[in-house]
Amino acid sequence: MLAAAAVCPQTPLLVTGMPVLAELRAACGAAVAGLLAARPDVLAVVGGAADTAAYAGRAAGSLRPWGLRVTAGEGEPVLPLSLTVGRHLLGGQAPDACQAVAYDAAPAECRALGEKLAASGERVGLLVLADGPACLTPRAPGRYDEAARPFDDLVAHALDTAAPGALAALDPGEADRLWATGRAALQVLAGAAGPEPFDGRLLARSAPFGVGYHAAVWTRRGTGTFIRSRASTTSPS
Repeated sequence: MLAAAAVCPQTPLLVTGMPVLAELRAACGAAVAGLLAARPDVLAVVGGAADTAAYAGRAAGSLRPWGLRVTAGEGEPVLPLSLTVGRHLLGGQAPDACQAVAYDAAPAECRALGEKLAASGERVGLLVLADGPACLTPRAPGRYDEAARPFDDLVAHALDTAAPGALAALDPGEADRLWATGRAALQVLAGAAGPEPFDGRLLARSAPFGVGYHAAVWTRRGTGTFIRSRASTTSPS
């Protein structure tokens, strides 16, 4: 049963000291703290990758390919970018599992994977790494698309209101066009949450480089671990 979830971006820029990401970094720390405060008996990190694959909880990843001398985990680095960032955000807390989901995985596959993760313990916690659309401004990595803002608004609202149905309904084709690489991971979260009620809070939202970044936390209603900080938002530049 899913007890709590935190959502953070998968960008390696979180690991840097860039001032423009200071509020987002702090919000990710708060989201992870909220996740751990729920005291899950199974903790899993979920993020997008080229292929769907399961890794041991203590598996390592490196950010050297992105120019950062940062390694998280133990042993030879094998984790994709998203899971490496997740392991770094957890600090010394090793998860029980690291699960990559293919960026192009079908919604039904994502839902089934989420259901499987939620069934792995009585109180399951998920750290979900997911970027929003990368077409929000003319300087974004992807080609500017006016549909990116409504898509990002939808994701932000779904995270703030803990609406798994809205995440499950994200269109894979539109997400691909908008370079929204977090779509599959968010739909894994939707599958894990199922129909049970959650309290959600969007802790931060920004797009300093034309990519939608969100930090949010969900806790199962009635658990008493709800994060009450209001979200901070930064308009795309």
